[in-house]
Formats: sequence, C-alpha cells, structure tokens
Amino acid sequence: MVLCPVIRKLVGKRVVLASASPRRQEILNSAGLRFEVVPSRFKETLDKASFSTPYEYALETAKQKALEVANRMNKSVDSQILEKPVDKQHAYSMLSRLNGKEHSVFTGVAIILCSTKDKQLETEVFEFYEETKVKFSDLSEELLWEYIHSGEPMDKAGGYGIQSLGGMLVEYVHGDFLNVVGFPLNHFCKKLVELYYPPSKDAIHHVKHDSIPSVETFEVLSDEESGSSNSTQQNVTSMLKGDSAFSCGDPGSLRKKEIAQHVSGDPVANCSENMENQAPFPTILVELLDGFKASKAMFVACKLKVFDLLKGKAILKAKDVAAHINASVCGTERLLDACTALELLNKTNQGYSNTELADKFLVSDSEYSLHGYIIHANDYVWPFFTHLESAVKEGTNQNHQIFEKEVQNLFQDSFYHSKETKLRFMNAMHCITKLTARDVATAFDLSGFRSACDLGGCTGALAHVLVQEYPNLHVTVFELPDVIEDISSFQPPGQDSSRITFTPGDFFKENIPEADLYILSRILHDWSDDKIDILLSKISDSCKPGSGLLLAEMVLDEKRRHGRSAWLQSLNMLVQTEGKERSYFEYRCLLERHGFRNVEIVLTGNWLDAILCTKC
Repeated sequence: MVLCPVIRKLVGKRVVLASASPRRQEILNSAGLRFEVVPSRFKETLDKASFSTPYEYALETAKQKALEVANRMNKSVDSQILEKPVDKQHAYSMLSRLNGKEHSVFTGVAIILCSTKDKQLETEVFEFYEETKVKFSDLSEELLWEYIHSGEPMDKAGGYGIQSLGGMLVEYVHGDFLNVVGFPLNHFCKKLVELYYPPSKDAIHHVKHDSIPSVETFEVLSDEESGSSNSTQQNVTSMLKGDSAFSCGDPGSLRKKEIAQHVSGDPVANCSENMENQAPFPTILVELLDGFKASKAMFVACKLKVFDLLKGKAILKAKDVAAHINASVCGTERLLDACTALELLNKTNQGYSNTELADKFLVSDSEYSLHGYIIHANDYVWPFFTHLESAVKEGTNQNHQIFEKEVQNLFQDSFYHSKETKLRFMNAMHCITKLTARDVATAFDLSGFRSACDLGGCTGALAHVLVQEYPNLHVTVFELPDVIEDISSFQPPGQDSSRITFTPGDFFKENIPEADLYILSRILHDWSDDKIDILLSKISDSCKPGSGLLLAEMVLDEKRRHGRSAWLQSLNMLVQTEGKERSYFEYRCLLERHGFRNVEIVLTGNWLDAILCTKC
C-alpha cells in the first residue's frame, strides 16, 4: 500500500478528520488511516459569487474549516456550485440541472501544518484541488423522483451518491472516482509523500514528476539513521472537500527494510532469489499466537506498578525495580525486557525507563491513564476469556463459571458484588470515558440542546467534557445509588461542576429525569433486545418532538474490513453479559422502532463511535 511508509510515521500521533461524512471515513479507513472525528464548526457562509471558479470556493472553505479545527484543538454545473439539498424539491432542482449533462466535481483540500510556539498556534498551509468529470444519462422524471424518495440525495453534495443508488444515474466518469464519492485519495497520497519524503538531490532522478515514488525511491529517501525527534508537537490539519479536516502529527523514523516490506506487501521481499518458492512467513498469525502473552505482560507490569515506579525521568536497574515491587531479579528482568520489546519501556546501560506512551497511558495517575481499565481486564475480563470455548458452544455468558452461581442482576451480582469490585469497575469505565469523551461530545454539534441526561453516566467524566464544550448545557448524571456514593474521588479538581447534577436511580425501574438530550454511553451493548426495548420506550415517552438521543458504542463494521476492537468486544459481551455489539443498521432499526429519526453516525476512530437521532 502506498501510504504504509507515511502511516508508520503517524504512529502515536493524533489524527483528526473534521467531517461527519461516512463516505470520507470509509475511504480513509480503507487506506489504512486511523483517526478520530471532530467536525468543523465553520459555517459555510462564504459568498459563492465572489469566487471566479468552483474549485477556489472549495479550497477557501476547506482552508477556513481546517483553521477552525486547528485553533479549537489548540485550546459544479454551468459554473453553479451545488452543495447538499435542503429538501426534496431542492434535490429535484439540482438533479434536473445535472440530467443529461456533464458536470465537474471539485474537491478542495487544505493541508495545514500546525506547531505551537510560546503557546501560540503557528500554521503553514498547502492547498490542492481535484476535478472529476461526471456525465448523467437522460433520465425520466419518474426515475429522478424515485431516486429522491429513496432519501439518498439529502446528505450528498450535488444531490447524489455515486457509490450507492446514484450510480444508476451516471453514464461515465472521467477522473478520480473516489473524488466523487467524497475524497481524492490518490492525489492526497501523492501530497503526503511530498510532505514526508521530499526528494533529495541524489535521489531526484528516481522520481517521476507528480507520481508516487517507487519502493527504491522510498529507501533512498528514508531517514533511517536520523533518530530525530521534535520537542514541539506538530500537527497536520487537512480539510477535505470543503467540509472536513485531517490532522496528524510530526513524522518519526522508519527503516529501509520496513518500508520495502510494507510497500511490497511481502515480508520476505528482500530475501535471496532461492527463497522465492517458499511460503511467506505468517507474520500476522505469529503475532496472534503471541498476542495473549503480550497482553498479560502489560497487565502484570501494570499490576505491579512498574510504570508508576519509572514515571517521568526515572531510570532504574532490574535489581532496583525488583526490590521495589518485591519480586525476583531474574523474573523482573525478563518482564522488563519483554516490555522493552513491546515498546513500553526503553533500555540503556543505565537501566530501564518509561517510553512516552507508557508515561501518558500506563502510569496510574496520568491524565489519560488506562491503568484502571487494564487492571479490570486482568482481574475480571481475563478469567472470563478462559471460558470462551464454552461461551461459543453454549451461546451464553459464563458468569456461572466465574461466580459459581447464576447471576440474576448483571451489575449487582458481578460488577458491584463487593466494594472492591465496584471501585475497580468504576475506575475502568472512568479511564475509557476520559479517553473517549471529547470525541463523543464533539462528534455532533450539540449546542442546540440546553439540558442533557447521561443515563448510567458512572463517574460523570463525559458530563464534565460536555459542559466544557457547551457553555449553555446542564447535564444530569442518572446512576445507581451505589455508584453515586463513591464518585467524589473521581471528580476533576478545580473544575466547575455547578452545571452537573448527580441523581440516584435505576433507569429500568424508575422515572428518568426530563431533558432535551438523552445520552447512552456504553449502555445498550450490555443488554438483551427485550431490555433495550424497555429502556428506549421510556426514553421515547420522555422525549418531546425534536429531543435528541446520543449513543456512544463500538459500532460493528458490517463488511468486516476494519474495526477489529469492536469484533473482539463482541466476543467479550458473549462471555460476560446478555448483550452484544451491533452494527449501525441494527442500531438504526432499534431507534426507528421507538420513534427516532434522522439517525446519523460518526466513526470517531477512537474506541467509541457516536450515533445521534431525534424524536419525531
């Protein structure tokens, strides 16, 4: 894949797509890019008449939206521009103008290099656009209205989706097909290569003008021995098709051999010719075979507070770590070496120290620590997975195997059956929510809501982010009394909580508070369809027309092309609960059955995706 060398440079960096477009997300996912979604709030109010060409309008819109996201994160037919139709009549007007004619689809892309100096954002802008010619067949009125009534035109620029039913309208395409779908991937790949692999003087003869370099060129241009690092974090924010953004970090180093292997797709590409007829080494399978060992090594290191011991600038020998954690020297050294191989620790002649990744996510008191969730995975989830075979055969959870009794109430009998297990579970949920809350809170523009109720909101981590993002929003966290009695230790110090209220109650048994927006974050996946129907019925009955419902869940990719975490989580729900993970289509059917419409999804690229709908 041509992007592999560049993508390897983005590992550990923050990548943001500022668009809620499912098409754009699918295209970038298929290219192997992993990202979170933060839609731009820039209003598309530019005067179209002030632009001499459609692509200039697209470029300026892209640039303004990119800058809006960058700044916020630091704190055509007959020369007419056709965007998204506002209603069916508008869609008909658009499609009628396209009928039987050739038109151009322009995508403006602004790539913005961002850096922070003295707490001030500095930007460098690179722009390009892509044009694709599309010819519509001569279509009857009946066919046009049939397509409009399908609902597909309503969220499509130009009023049609070429990758879906709209493809039947098109006679031919000249140019980049994906540009019409939503994003010019080929041109974007070339620009990324230009940014991350500028040709040296010695290598210039290897590169064809405006083309993606060959594997040989990548090898010549790699920064194998540089070992360079920047103390100032940099981001690249790239606005796609005038209403989306892409942000990624400063590149790191990449070895020549790794580049050659990833570009060729052949792990033995550099071996001698007499190896050609041998089967390639099954790298992916070996990684899976060792996967559980790697997980357990990280779990044990967290459990023994190894990363806490080495946080910051601490460097210790194996014998000193062993003395602190009360373990054998030989066992400790092997654990530390394994964590070094997993790139969680650094090892020098002076001893072992944390990597930046470990300091940020594995130290128990770091801001975005996953330590609590890892301990939950080690102490609670790991034993369940030893019974996965039984769960698959029986099709039921394995609570009876773990607790040696039938579990009647999922939370009271398992997660909350003792003070220790309750705090462990709360800490695990708090860790996940802190890491995902901002992506969920900003996946959609929620500024139109004045009150929200987070049902099962646990420690209120999402509520705190919501009131930060939306100054006029008041949030009620509706949670079990047993949880609320222990939330004080999870509240962020120094943060204004005056717009957050914790209300005790059971959403299956008691009336839920009134609100303009209801939130279910990691709730529906725990329960069977029968219980979900009860809960959604109560929410629907409490909603006024126009009220919203926001879901945050791992959404399954129905084509099984990506989203491995969601499918593994689906197995996790099998062994632990009566619920399951669901696809967007399944969630939409559930929601529409209870009177919710306009069901939209944002694939955040983070742990949780976001779905928003409104009560009709």
